[in-house]
Amino acid sequence: MVTILIIIHVLICLGLILGILLQAGKGADLGAAFGGSSQTIFGSAGAAPFLSKVTTAIAIGFMITSLSLAFIRSRPSKSLLIEGKAKSRQEAPFKTDVQKDAQQTNKGNPSDTKTE
Repeated sequence: MVTILIIIHVLICLGLILGILLQAGKGADLGAAFGGSSQTIFGSAGAAPFLSKVTTAIAIGFMITSLSLAFIRSRPSKSLLIEGKAKSRQEAPFKTDVQKDAQQTNKGNPSDTKTE
């Protein structure tokens, strides 16, 4: 699920970059005002309204996938591997040589045994 969402997110990112780069800058209309050629394929206004709407739609998709990925990654994982690690047996604590020597000397000492 996450992998598919990441692939969709990357494709939307590439589409957003392409949509922004295809749009004309603010100074492009200035040349047409002084007798430059007009773009009659998309009408008198050119492709600006169409590309603007497409870029807006792609940006909304980018925001949705970004929030979805952030929400999915913030939730704790329910993987069996992680639960298996948490339930594994624990190792005994590390004992130093001094502690081992103290235990061995106390084994032979009769004062450690209780007599009633």
